[in-house]
Amino acid sequence: MSSDDTHPPIQRPRILVVTPEITYLPEGMGNLAQRMSAKAGGMADVSASLVQALHDQGADVHVALPNYRRMFHLDVASVHDYEYSKVSRALPEQRIHLAEDRVFYHRSRVYSERENHLIALAFQREVINHIIPQVRPHLIHCNDWMTGLIPAVAKRHGMKSLFTVHNIHTERMTLDTIEDRGIDAADFWQHLYYGRPPHDYQESRDNNPVDLLTSGIFAADHVNTVSPTFLSEVVDGRHSHIPGHIVHELWSKCNAGCASGILNAPDSAFNAVRDTYLDHHYSVDTVMDGKRANKAQLQQELGLEVNPDRPLLFWPSRLDPVQKGCQLVTDILHQLMEDYAHEGLQLAVIASGSHQGHFHSIVEQHGLHHRVAVRDFTERLSHIGYAAADFVLMPSSFEPCGLPQMIAPKYGSMTIAHDTGGLHDTVEPLNLEHPGGNGFLFNVFNPDGLRWAIDRAMEFYRQPWDVREETLQRIMREAKSRFNHLATAGEYIRTYENILGRSISEPEPTPEPKVKKSKKSKVKKD
Repeated sequence: MSSDDTHPPIQRPRILVVTPEITYLPEGMGNLAQRMSAKAGGMADVSASLVQALHDQGADVHVALPNYRRMFHLDVASVHDYEYSKVSRALPEQRIHLAEDRVFYHRSRVYSERENHLIALAFQREVINHIIPQVRPHLIHCNDWMTGLIPAVAKRHGMKSLFTVHNIHTERMTLDTIEDRGIDAADFWQHLYYGRPPHDYQESRDNNPVDLLTSGIFAADHVNTVSPTFLSEVVDGRHSHIPGHIVHELWSKCNAGCASGILNAPDSAFNAVRDTYLDHHYSVDTVMDGKRANKAQLQQELGLEVNPDRPLLFWPSRLDPVQKGCQLVTDILHQLMEDYAHEGLQLAVIASGSHQGHFHSIVEQHGLHHRVAVRDFTERLSHIGYAAADFVLMPSSFEPCGLPQMIAPKYGSMTIAHDTGGLHDTVEPLNLEHPGGNGFLFNVFNPDGLRWAIDRAMEFYRQPWDVREETLQRIMREAKSRFNHLATAGEYIRTYENILGRSISEPEPTPEPKVKKSKKSKVKKD
């Protein structure tokens, strides 16, 4: 690949989305598109919706993915049976580009602690060595540290790049480790970010680790986080756990006008009208009766007292005390249940994680089995939880984006959240006098703050039926128009166009051919 390579005649800018995970791909992109699903978190949903929106708008979009054969179910027999009828609809140009390496083939999930660095290097090797030269994109959209080398490659070869920071997690490795996996880092080493300022390539090759996430931020033309407020918090130094060099590089991008926050959006499968996990569907018009039916079902399945008039709290996210604030709940749980015993307040924890044992201990010690249920996460129970709950708990200490607080209002549930990051951008305090808001926020991250917000939620629960019904109906309507993939994809598309300085879907004007004047040849005389 050479920086002097010229593109073939192009009518639209060619975009390459590089992502280690995705939920689905548009069927029109090829015969195997609907089989491509490998999800670990919100990145998969955002990548899928963005590619769908780009495809729908007629953009020249390509996608690079690891070839997770096991997760994609790409065995020969099923491919033949499932895909034969679609062969005639194959596109003349390949748009789905699968990175090939046996480290991907037999995986049952996207990430693992032991092999993440091998997966990342194998994926980037294939993208750098094969997919980029084949696609020759005008813009490359990279996602998280597992694609952190690619913006440097793009810069080296005169291509634009966008780098999306979904999570503040990074890995470090030396140039010789990168090159040992088949990537010629010497070609773009000066565009990477190191543990200390590099003197030259040879001096840094063996003992000056490259920071992959920071390299992506450093080299990209534009960087985005997955919520505007989280970006501001990082740049302002409000999160002590985020390394200073990451803060500095994001600050530099912001200062140069090359950083923004773009909210994620929940998957369209979260829809009370047609959610396949629900036995009791409901709409805006039937929200009160629908939630009562789902609450009774969840109470029955979890062993709680079956009474749909009991207020129900729901914990939806992983039980991680470092980020998610579950320790705030266990700190107040016994007293909370005591104080609201007369109203029969219940809690359903449908989540896995290191803090789960603390909930079990409190339930056992105080005999709360009929009021507090703790279960491992399953997709089905989680969906029913949103439909059944009156209030969803999100007391995160920090939150790059968060999805549960955007899913909850789609089911007529209200969120109790710490006022931080993506929660600040998506949860507004309820106001009944001048109707607005969709939840309850607390500012100080401690048990008292959470308890204060729960008390405000319980005040709302005591409102008359018609007041609650009107409020939940408004919240559901607003969530439908506000928290959707089309809105998120639109923000990314506007960012693409700002980076490129042109539309992604309209043809580029063809310049008038220039007629060269013939020059008279001069005859050299002896």
